[in-house]
Amino acid sequence: MAARILRLVAVPAGAILLALLVGAIVLLVSSPLVTGGLDVTLPLRTYWALIQGSLLSVNAIVDTIVNATPLLLVGLAVGLGFKAGLFNIGGQGQFLVGALAAAGVGAAMATSSPVIAVPSALLAGVVAGAIYGFVPGFLKAYTGAHEVVTTIMLNYVAIQIVGYAVAGPLRAQGASFARTPDVLNAALPPILNQGTGHEAHLGVIIPLIVVPVIWWLLFRSTVGFEIRTVGANPDAARYAGMKPRRLIVLALTLGGLLAGLGGAIEILGRERYMAAAYSTNIGFDAITVALLGRAHPVGIVFGALLLGAMRAGAAAMQSQAGIPVQMIDLLQGVILFFLAADVVVRRIFRIRAARTGVDELQTVTRTYSGQTTAS
Repeated sequence: MAARILRLVAVPAGAILLALLVGAIVLLVSSPLVTGGLDVTLPLRTYWALIQGSLLSVNAIVDTIVNATPLLLVGLAVGLGFKAGLFNIGGQGQFLVGALAAAGVGAAMATSSPVIAVPSALLAGVVAGAIYGFVPGFLKAYTGAHEVVTTIMLNYVAIQIVGYAVAGPLRAQGASFARTPDVLNAALPPILNQGTGHEAHLGVIIPLIVVPVIWWLLFRSTVGFEIRTVGANPDAARYAGMKPRRLIVLALTLGGLLAGLGGAIEILGRERYMAAAYSTNIGFDAITVALLGRAHPVGIVFGALLLGAMRAGAAAMQSQAGIPVQMIDLLQGVILFFLAADVVVRRIFRIRAARTGVDELQTVTRTYSGQTTAS
């Protein structure tokens, strides 16, 4: 078991190390622009600032956890799709519609009792995300439309829906820019307040419930076994009496539910309202999280914490080392590159391939169009 776990984490760990090495080279090359001369200590100072800003204080840890929470939930949405042999690239759109629904219901119940307002707003986000995940699942299962194409298109549809709704029927009266009213009593209550910008809200506890549930669903339930079987071999699943179409719809609907929950938590816990121009990369960053975690719920936790820590430490990196926060995007992009080019990582570190059942990288590169030909 220990050897198998080591093989599973070896490629993500190797990808992270290689990304840090590439980042160090970029920092060295650009050091004359930052410090006025070649500075061989710049990579060390940059990475140390990242660690300080994400781990070495209570404020830093709080920021890391808060940043990791939506990444974790949307990462679970992508990982669940991988287990079913599907590439759910629509986490961005599902996150946005969940956030919009939570903002709308939260604003409508802003003066209601928090005992009613908070669950209602969360439920609205969950339902909206689930519906937005159901649509590409249904299209995939019953028309053969590839989920990558439909989910990418739905991401742009979600952006336009948010812009229309917030600038139109949901716009706050008297606001200086297009935004929804404050959710007030529907906001997730703080559980640890370290000052402005360093507040942990009740939403960070929700993944402690969600992760075990998804783990149990995938690895201890009949439905989870069927989902993983469809992902590994749709024809064998159909021959065994399973219903690939229904399982495809179920997997993407559950994924949308999780992403919508992430959007609801982000709005109700941090923003407290939604702007028409609301912009985030959480839906796409979650793909890196899912690949880092090898589509396993526990692995996704660590992947989300890593990216959450990088986001939390970005401000300290910029203030202490003088490196723009865009360096985080570069590191994430390089990590994703090495995860996709896992053969390179295996060659460099002499890592043997692990038998993981459904290979999430194969899911990215192949299509299951044949699985929709029979119910």
